[in-house]
Amino acid sequence: MAVVRDLRVLLRLRDFRRLLALRLLSQGADGVYQVALATYVVFSPENQASASAIASAMAVLLLPYSVVGPFAGVLLDRWRRRQVFLYGNLLRTLLASATAVLMISHAPTWLFYASALCVTAVNRFILAGLSAAMPRVVDAERLVMANSISPTAGTLAAILGGVLAFAVRLIGSGSDAVVVLVGAAIYLCAALASLRIPAELLGPDPELVLPGLRTALTGTAKGLVAGVRHLAARPPAARALAAMTLMRFCYGALTVMVLMLCRYAWSSTENHGLALLGVAVAISGAGFFAAAVVTPWAAGRLGPARWIGVCAGAAAVLEPALGLPFAPLPMMAAAFVLGLTTQSAKISTDTVVQSSVNDGFRGRIFSVYDVLFNVAFVGAAAVAALMLPPDGESVLLVVTVAFIYAAVAAAMTRFDVQ
Repeated sequence: MAVVRDLRVLLRLRDFRRLLALRLLSQGADGVYQVALATYVVFSPENQASASAIASAMAVLLLPYSVVGPFAGVLLDRWRRRQVFLYGNLLRTLLASATAVLMISHAPTWLFYASALCVTAVNRFILAGLSAAMPRVVDAERLVMANSISPTAGTLAAILGGVLAFAVRLIGSGSDAVVVLVGAAIYLCAALASLRIPAELLGPDPELVLPGLRTALTGTAKGLVAGVRHLAARPPAARALAAMTLMRFCYGALTVMVLMLCRYAWSSTENHGLALLGVAVAISGAGFFAAAVVTPWAAGRLGPARWIGVCAGAAAVLEPALGLPFAPLPMMAAAFVLGLTTQSAKISTDTVVQSSVNDGFRGRIFSVYDVLFNVAFVGAAAVAALMLPPDGESVLLVVTVAFIYAAVAAAMTRFDVQ
């Protein structure tokens, strides 16, 4: 299998192996933590979650990244990225443990969200830093291959972390607080794994590393303006980011719909709904793995932009065909299709951005990328809250998402970004 062969080639690179291990542990912990939050907010017996409640929770957790994200990018272009991984994961270990305490003590809702926000805010630094550091451990010829393997492996690790969280919650009869503590332990392992990477290896270049926090923050505004100008001067990267943002919007809207279907339309008990959601997550993960297999070949033949267009076109056709019955089996098939197409588009977008953006700007560009992801997801949740009935079955939402996918496909197939 080509993906296995590619992985063997990359695993011969010691520094890539270490960065990959760090990504797997970090994103695996994210999966555990995020599922714990979802089950606490949506599936707890005392909560009667609605689409608007889910949208509100997403807004509280994700919208502040529109402020945090740009600062993260500028700082990532000045701080040693290895140190960000070390101290960021140590901080998340402490904050996740605090979240568990708040769950047990039934603390006020705003305090719980504040703790969760801090954990996921640090995540912005970690994920943007991992993407920005990739060209430092892999040569240009293997960059597409690495972008197929590493982010996809990280996403699969997050999915496996989510499966682990479901298992602890269901099979082990663990509480959400216990699940969060499992995530905290994995965050600690990620911090320890970062110590295997030399502090200077992941960049940025020494002349770009400023000595103090005040100096870095003072230059934030100028750095952001320079980063936006740098992106604007590179239309291929800007187009790919725009397409990926719209596809993320679609994915977010459908995620809220599936949450509501699992909670109400397809099950009468909390555990049954959790089990169905776990199956959907696992099947979507299989789609992410399939993306890692097919994208290097497809993007190489068509070009990354045209491959993004093909993925959006496939989603435009298959999403309504499988989603409109609002039945579990077709929707699980849709989960696979959307996992495949969304991750394929992301791999291609990562490659375009990394290839088009200079190293000194990668941190801030990937942070802007991350901000667009979160704003799109929250916007999708808000739109879904307006469209979805209590049981989650909305023909209008499914058709709207299909139309957006079709528009992305029509736009991106006009370009051939190499």
